[in-house]
This record gives sequence, structure tokens and C-alpha cells, in this order.
Amino acid sequence: MNIYAISDLHMSTACSKPMDIFGSKWVDYLEKIKTDWNEKVNDGDVVLIGGDISWAMDLKDAIPDINTLIPLKGKKVFVRGNHDYWWKSISKVRASLPENFYALQNDCVKFGNVIICGSRAWCVEGSPDFHEQDRKIYLREVERLTLALKSAQKIREEGDEIYCLIHFPPFNVRRENSLFTDLFESYGVKKVIYGHLHGKESRADIKVVKNGVEYYLTSCDLVDNKLILIKENINSNENSGKSTGNC
Repeated sequence: MNIYAISDLHMSTACSKPMDIFGSKWVDYLEKIKTDWNEKVNDGDVVLIGGDISWAMDLKDAIPDINTLIPLKGKKVFVRGNHDYWWKSISKVRASLPENFYALQNDCVKFGNVIICGSRAWCVEGSPDFHEQDRKIYLREVERLTLALKSAQKIREEGDEIYCLIHFPPFNVRRENSLFTDLFESYGVKKVIYGHLHGKESRADIKVVKNGVEYYLTSCDLVDNKLILIKENINSNENSGKSTGNC
């Protein structure tokens, strides 16, 4: 079983908000993603999607976007992005998802010997878009990520690896430590997958290793609309897809 990742799909089946106004990389980008997906992913694989899934404002309009991913192979794992306004009640989101779709919010799901923790996160101190009014949300998101990591610890067994799927970058452009990176290091997180950054102005590398933690940027326009391989050939078992179910 392989684990892949991509983020910021920004689908708009119901609201018709085209992304190609943001440049050539967004022209037919969803078809490019699906083509690459079909070439790489098998039924037993896992694809992590790091937020900003749909432009919809409510759940009923987001479902058609999510359903376009049903024909694609693999198990799909989502976290909420800052533009996912339709994502309000996690219980309602989960109840609306098709089979083999997993929505994470401050909790985790386990596939084989990999535990995926999920939380939205927020912009961090030292980022251009961090203002004093963001501090309350930032600290709240730190608590939510802590809940996700604690849920992982409860089901962690010897040999398991912990990955975190978030939306916002966990550090600023200088890659200074944040409360998020401190959590990753203290809980022994192996890999962190995030998105949110867009455009050629984004000063970011696709992979960064910081204090022993691997960080993967997977915003679709920055990875040429291709899935990034996060983990290759891990062992799976009958309990794959078991979630802690925290809200």
C-alpha cells in the first residue's frame, strides 16, 4: 500500500468558480490531477487531501464535488481548509461521505502501521498574514492538533508511524519553530503534509526536513497537478481505516 497526497483542489461543481483566472497551471487542472491519479493509485492505496476541497458554501453543494472523486482508486482522507465553508458539523460531513472516504477533524485514522492525524491548523507567528487577531484562532488550533495527536497515541503500537495532515503551513518562510512544529517533534511525528500556499510568489520547497520531521507541501498548482508519493509499500491489515472518531 502506497500513500500519496495533494491539496487545494478548489472544486466548484455547484457554484461554478473557475480557477484558470489564476494562471495557466489551473487550466484543466482537475483533469490533469485525475489522469495522474489513475496512473499511480491502486485500490489499496491511500490519498491524503489537505483541505480547500470545494468552493461550496454548504454541504449539499459540496457533495457533488466530493462525488467526482468516487471513480478514482484508493481511500481518500480529507481535512478542512480555510475555504471549506461547507464543512461545519463533522458528524454531518462524515454521514454524507461515500465509502472509503474519511474526514478528519482533531482525530486520526490508521492504515496498516501508519496513523494519520488531521486538523486544519492556522497561520503562524512570523507569517505575513498573521495578525494579532489571529492569535486566538492559532492557539485554539494548537489545542485541536493536540487532541489529534493524543488520539494517535491511544492507538499507537510498536512500529507505527504518525503522520499529520493539515492545511496551513506549520512554519513561516524562515522555517522558524512554531507551536505546531513543537507538537510534531514532541509527539514523534514522522511526516507532515500541508497545502494552502499558491502561485510562483510562494517561497516554499516541496519537501523540507526540519529537526527530524519531513514536511511535504502538496498544493496542486505547486506540484504540477500531480500526486506526491509520501510513503511507499507499507504493510496493511484488516483494521485499515479504523478511526478514533473524535469530534
